[in-house]
Order: sequence, then C-alpha cells, then structure tokens
Amino acid sequence: MTQAVLEHANVTVKDPKATAEELCALFGWKIRWEGSAISGGYTVHVGNETSYLAVYAPPKQTHAQTGSSYSTLGGLNHVGIVVPDFEATEARVAAAGYTPHNHADYEPGRRFYFDTRDGIEIEVVSYE
Repeated sequence: MTQAVLEHANVTVKDPKATAEELCALFGWKIRWEGSAISGGYTVHVGNETSYLAVYAPPKQTHAQTGSSYSTLGGLNHVGIVVPDFEATEARVAAAGYTPHNHADYEPGRRFYFDTRDGIEIEVVSYE
C-alpha cells in the first residue's frame, strides 16, 4: 500500500490574496489556484506542485480566535514548513516584519516559529 500524503490544509485569513503573496515571497511558493469558495467566500491555493495551503476568507469580516488554540478543540496549533535554506528563510521572515521565536536545534533538525498577521503560527523547519 502506498503511504498517504497530506495534500493541503485550509485556514481562514483576513485577505487571501495578500496572505498568498506574502507566503510566495517568504517560501518561494506559487499561487496554484484562486477563486470563489464556500458560502460566498474567496480562496487562494498557495504552495508547490505537490502540496499547498488554502487561505480562505468568508464574505463577511472574521474575528480573531480568543484563547490558545492548544486548548481549543479542533484548534489549528501551527503549520510546519520545511525549507532548504534555514538562515535565508529566517532573514526573509524578519525582513517582512515578523519576530522569529522559540528557536531550537533538535534531532534531526532545526526550527523556529513566527506568527502571521492573522494569528497563524508557522513553524519553519530544516533537516539539512
């Protein structure tokens, strides 16, 4: 049996086009598709040839999550992204105005986190 692969995750953001453009700049991704979505919303699929992050906005203003996602049933705790050049990615993240935090070297790699403007925690990982 072939191993299952995670193809995508879907998160709600304030501005899907702006979020997608920023993810492209930070991670070298491309916009795979964009258009109308469920309940009159709008979605942009941003990633590479094999996986992507769907960033969605409903037609009405959304509200930030209150409390910790780690204590919310069904909460999205973070999205992990493997990068080929850890230092260059961290420099781009910092230059974009984000604060990298929670750095750690561990077996088998390295990591840091940052929080997007929409409150999504991103874990950047390198196994080089």
